[in-house]
Amino acid sequence: MHSAVPGYGSNPLTRLRVALTVFFALDGFVFAGWVVRIPAIKEQTGASASALGLALLGVSAGGVITMILTGRLCRRYGNHRVTVVCAVLLSLSVALPPLTRSALALGLVLLLFGAAYGGINVAFNSAAVELVAALRRPVMPSFHAAFSLGGMIGAGLGGLVAGSLSPARHLVLLTVVGLVVTAAAGPTLLRHEPPAPPERERTEQRAPRRLDGRTRWLVIVFGVIAGCTAYGEGALADWGALHLEQDLDASPGAAAAGYSCFALAMTVGRLTGTTLLERLGQTRTVVGGGATAAAGMLLGSLAPSLWAALLGYAVTGLGLANLFPVAVERAGALAGPGGVATASTLGYGGMLLGPPAIGFMADWFTLPAALTSVAALAAVAAAVGALVGAAAGRAAGSREQRPRGSAADTPASPG
Repeated sequence: MHSAVPGYGSNPLTRLRVALTVFFALDGFVFAGWVVRIPAIKEQTGASASALGLALLGVSAGGVITMILTGRLCRRYGNHRVTVVCAVLLSLSVALPPLTRSALALGLVLLLFGAAYGGINVAFNSAAVELVAALRRPVMPSFHAAFSLGGMIGAGLGGLVAGSLSPARHLVLLTVVGLVVTAAAGPTLLRHEPPAPPERERTEQRAPRRLDGRTRWLVIVFGVIAGCTAYGEGALADWGALHLEQDLDASPGAAAAGYSCFALAMTVGRLTGTTLLERLGQTRTVVGGGATAAAGMLLGSLAPSLWAALLGYAVTGLGLANLFPVAVERAGALAGPGGVATASTLGYGGMLLGPPAIGFMADWFTLPAALTSVAALAAVAAAVGALVGAAAGRAAGSREQRPRGSAADTPASPG
């Protein structure tokens, strides 16, 4: 596809893209299969909303802590190896929550699940950034579309089996599926090394240059945008089904369909993300997406009927779809692999705030009122995107003027 990458023809790049896409989809499938069973796990443990929120904090806390370490593991062992190992751990740990009988025990096992989840997300996002650089097209949304598609399928199947399978049997089946898929796709990643950068890039990666203050600030800002997005995704994953079941009297199957609607809309948004970015540019994509998500979540959280809430979830998914991929890619374009790691950690760190914040606000006010915080943060992402878009473009443009083979050319350029 691109002979400009030495030693890599179209077939190796295509095989790597397919394998990475499979792992993104598996991650979404396993995670969604877990989240649609949260109401049943809540009943099983007898946890209050705030206690459940603290237990769910285990997923985010384990993920964020692991992300800090995963970058080092990726540099030492390679993104591909770390992706495969974390996929195995994710598949095994998803079977643990139904074995718990208290909120404390649930939180402890979710630390392990979250560690695997955070590790695989850093590893395959880093691998995807390398591949995007080789392909030289803004295809990062397509990988995240696979995550959303996996989430939609996982939530849909979870809703179908919710009435006939116990959470324990359901999540054990997820373990089996995860191990089988990893065994099928893992060898491709293990056999193929990532597209190698030029020798000068490898030298500069071993001795990275210091970032100027403006670039470092912009990377953090893009991490904040990613964090606002992850907050919304995590809130709908952890609390969306419970809101429909508890506040709108939906059946377990209909409640699970809420996350399916959200994931389907996000999948559609990400599948069209490359075209959207090429036509509108990154700033307008972020601003429009954030505003759309804010309006959709206001409807989803405050609507008095199930169907209106489902529509709100879908609109929210469309709006949030491309914010995280754009934020991570822009951070990489500005600061290379270090920028990707920073934005990813801050982004998934948004999930650290979501579960306990929603839980406590639900106890203090109501769950619908708590979910409006998703709309507020989506609006913040839109506002921040509008403010920094021009500054980021100038910073990236100055980097693109550097000679070929410099560190500035390492990350993928959206053009």
